[in-house]
Amino acid sequence: MKSVLGRRLTAIAGGAAVTAMVVLTASCAKEEEKAPETTTTTTTTTTTAPAEPTEKAPRLEPGGPNPFSPSVIAPPAPTATHPRHGN
Repeated sequence: MKSVLGRRLTAIAGGAAVTAMVVLTASCAKEEEKAPETTTTTTTTTTTAPAEPTEKAPRLEPGGPNPFSPSVIAPPAPTATHPRHGN
């Protein structure tokens, strides 16, 4: 009998939550006045100086060295030995 009462209370609480969300959504949704549409035409002219590179990128040549490869090579990983077998 308590489970039936619990289910009813849960259903009522859920329905109240859904109703509250609908009411809040409806109260916040209002239509605002639209601004009158106007057409304006503007003309702008700009002059730009030629851009100078700030850095010189390395050249990539087919068959040549890769300038993006690392110069430091890490030492190999140490090898572990098994405590019982010794290898």
